Amino acid sequence: MSNRPFPDLSGVTHRFVTVDDGIRLHVAEAGVGEPVLLLHSFPEHWFAWRGVIELLADRFHLICPDFRGAGWSDAPARGYDTDTRVADLIGLLDALGIDKVRLVSHGWGAWAGFRLCLAAPERVRSHLAVNMIHPWPDQRRLGAQAWRFWYTACWEYPLLGRTVLRRWPALTRFLLRHWAGGPDVLAESTIAEYVECSRETAIARAGEAMNWQFVLRDIPRMLLRRDRDARVTVPTRILLGERDVLIRPGFLPAHQQHLADLDVVVAPDCGHLIPEQRPDLVAAHLD
Repeated sequence: MSNRPFPDLSGVTHRFVTVDDGIRLHVAEAGVGEPVLLLHSFPEHWFAWRGVIELLADRFHLICPDFRGAGWSDAPARGYDTDTRVADLIGLLDALGIDKVRLVSHGWGAWAGFRLCLAAPERVRSHLAVNMIHPWPDQRRLGAQAWRFWYTACWEYPLLGRTVLRRWPALTRFLLRHWAGGPDVLAESTIAEYVECSRETAIARAGEAMNWQFVLRDIPRMLLRRDRDARVTVPTRILLGERDVLIRPGFLPAHQQHLADLDVVVAPDCGHLIPEQRPDLVAAHLD
């Protein structure tokens, strides 16, 4: 958990919510109305939704948690696999007394978002997944483009990952700029916020663990098609960036038999950080 002050954003309040296993999650909230749960990616935290918050707070109750091991949430030694992160989200909704939400997610948050839709579809009214494919990609095309994820080798291996995150912040800084899709997308102060937060000892260890758990659990799950019989019933829209250097629109197969109601939108001239680059698009596609 970071000891740094919260970034200042008008209309946002902060609280800590304890979920079932005793982990305290930090939650930034704004607005009133129908609840919308917004899930950030890595190495970001709740502040990645600032532009979306400013556009939607007049209509919705926006709930922006930091995942365990990110931002101001607790960073325990374990629990960074996707299933546990999803259990944290369900525990958060239970603790807040919220039965059902609209879900908006980005990157790593969207990967957990798809799993939330599989695990507890009754809790999700709709899912807008940004800059992320669903769990049934075209494996041939994805495999041919695996080189795009070269940087994960620096973050995922035990002991190496946390060391790189703490001692080599230039990599995090470079990646954020590279993903942004343009030199003016992220202010230097915003880049510094994410970089400095991810350098903290417990958060760096958690970032390493999340990436490593993806290697140990999620990649084999995809390759072995363990979810071949699963189906997402939650209405889903995937918003991809035409210029995304990581997640390419071609990763999605032509036939989407695993999603009952899917719409895919490709945003022109957008990179991998659409919530930061074009929060207006995120806001528009929520409806």
